[in-house]
Amino acid sequence: MNTDDAGQATGQTTGQTTGQASAVDRLRGWFTGRMPSDWLDGVLEVKLDREELTVIVPIAPPQTVEDASESERAAAWEGRSRRFREETRQQRIEIAHEAEHTFGRKVSWGVRAGDRTVMFTTFSVPVMTRLRQTERMVLDTLVEAGVARSRSDALAWCVRLVGEHEDSWLSDLRTALQHVEQVRAEGPGSA
Repeated sequence: MNTDDAGQATGQTTGQTTGQASAVDRLRGWFTGRMPSDWLDGVLEVKLDREELTVIVPIAPPQTVEDASESERAAAWEGRSRRFREETRQQRIEIAHEAEHTFGRKVSWGVRAGDRTVMFTTFSVPVMTRLRQTERMVLDTLVEAGVARSRSDALAWCVRLVGEHEDSWLSDLRTALQHVEQVRAEGPGSA
């Protein structure tokens, strides 16, 4: 489990049901109101699950020469994200403590500029599952091949792989779940 700047366990996940949509809007507003306006170069990205809140702060990209190489741009971005992390550390810790107390979830932080995102903190949550022998053999193969250090790492690797390659399918599934939640909330009509 990784820790944030305050030594608190934190993490990152995705997914959002209809009930969470309004919660995410409320959280985005709360964090936007708590942050100094000079931190923001756009709209905050907030993700929510049962254990954590992930806050990704949009920052201005570093200025580079027009024909800068990719390696120069990457180095400038790394420097900018590190500077933001160090300069905002104490205030982020204070905001995170207040949010954790108010909302009952750990807070993860990251920054985004354009298509680049860097997470400062992560939160890992153990998940128990039962697997049949053929499924365990898949994990064991990944471990034996050196792709993962353990069955746990192998399972996490598989989940990341599905998330990366099936993003549109997962997005469709989340949309369907939002519809289910909406129908459940409306409930049966009374006569």
